[in-house]
Amino acid sequence: MEQLLESLVRGLGTGSVYALLALAFVIIYKATTVISFAQPAFMLTGAVITSYVTPAIGVLAITGLSFFVSVTIAAILTAGVALVVERLAIRPMVGKAVFTVAIITIGIDIAVRVVVNGFIGLGARPIGFPWGLDRVELLGLDVQIRHLVMMGTVAVVVAALFWFFQRTRWGLAMRAAAFDQEAAMTQGVSVGGVFALSWGMAGALAAIAGSLLATGAGVDRQLWLVALVALPAIILGGLDSLEGAVVGGLAVGVVESLVGTYQRDFAPWLGDNFAVVSPYVLMLVVLLAKPYGIFGTAEVRRV
Repeated sequence: MEQLLESLVRGLGTGSVYALLALAFVIIYKATTVISFAQPAFMLTGAVITSYVTPAIGVLAITGLSFFVSVTIAAILTAGVALVVERLAIRPMVGKAVFTVAIITIGIDIAVRVVVNGFIGLGARPIGFPWGLDRVELLGLDVQIRHLVMMGTVAVVVAALFWFFQRTRWGLAMRAAAFDQEAAMTQGVSVGGVFALSWGMAGALAAIAGSLLATGAGVDRQLWLVALVALPAIILGGLDSLEGAVVGGLAVGVVESLVGTYQRDFAPWLGDNFAVVSPYVLMLVVLLAKPYGIFGTAEVRRV
């Protein structure tokens, strides 16, 4: 039982980061009906910025404060990069085929990652996370501190997001534009502003996710691959559902962790790395049973 609970905590920790990435995908999709494949690049950008900023402000003596301040700065700067990308490469494509815009985001992803890789170097860059892989005993369980930080950070971010969408003028504008862009424009909503805000928010979320993921082994050039796990998460939860993104991310993380813990004992014939592909197996199963995800709507168009 102890092993099971510790595996669940690991899964919820990693799944919390997947949830952030999935939210980034969903926010852009709801605003623009485009799947942005540039999110891995923004995730890597945020992690690299954090790795540079944390040592620069290392004078902050309070444990963890430098890291969290660095993550906040990285989120703001990455949001700025995303806004520039949206204004220069995406805004001119408004009205064009969704497939074309999605392909453009792939090109943006590759271009941004090439530039960012130059700041990483050949090895992994330390992220400045003060606890590293340290563990702590919690309710009799041996858990990594970074997994607790992941869950706590994501809980705060998700609560802030839902407050934003429910209580603020721009949040309501984004919801209106996601429901019907033409009707929103007749009510004075700036759809262009909604597009830009969605890209900025997605960039910030990806930066936070990348920084949290790098708390394990640091930032390397392969970190962006983790963002692809968010795709099964959004398929599971529903491509147009914020709640589904959170549930899907957590579910994928838990499944991946449980498979990694027990697969060698119960199904060794699947090999040593089946946990890596387990999120995609889960995605296929969900697609067969519920093609639009658990919380998705049937009207969703796929790219």
